[in-house]
Amino acid sequence: MDTWKRFIIIFFITLSSVGCDQGTKLLASQYLPKFQMTSYLNDFIRIGYTENIGAFLGLGNSLSEHTRFLIFVVMVGAFLLGLFIYLVSNSKQHLTSIIALSLVFSGGMSNFYDRIMNNGAVIDFLNLGLGSIRTGIFNVADIAIMAGAFMLLFSQQNNNKSI
Repeated sequence: MDTWKRFIIIFFITLSSVGCDQGTKLLASQYLPKFQMTSYLNDFIRIGYTENIGAFLGLGNSLSEHTRFLIFVVMVGAFLLGLFIYLVSNSKQHLTSIIALSLVFSGGMSNFYDRIMNNGAVIDFLNLGLGSIRTGIFNVADIAIMAGAFMLLFSQQNNNKSI
């Protein structure tokens, strides 16, 4: 696929993903109670505003501010730049791979934007579970990242089966 077509796909996936994520985070910051979860659907869904200064499940919360900046801003920023360059420049990618990596990129960019604009924190507001089995608190960008990762994983498994 040529560079222009790849760029258009990346652009629209990123625009829609970042738009949905930032829009829901704006609504969460304006209308949800701070650091208090409200339960819905028999406690399957919990919604409430929280800020995560670490990574997935709060990993890295106890690191110093300087170390968190190096990891979550500098290193993640470098990774996202490298991923974007790879997405735009690698002409041998399948459409599924472009979509999956664009989801990972767009989710990462939206959370990266949060860290830059929110003093190192990412806004999270969703939690799912049954009984004591629950997810961590997450956001729409995290859904995009996980969807992209699962797409990559399953597309690779299908490619390996056909070989």
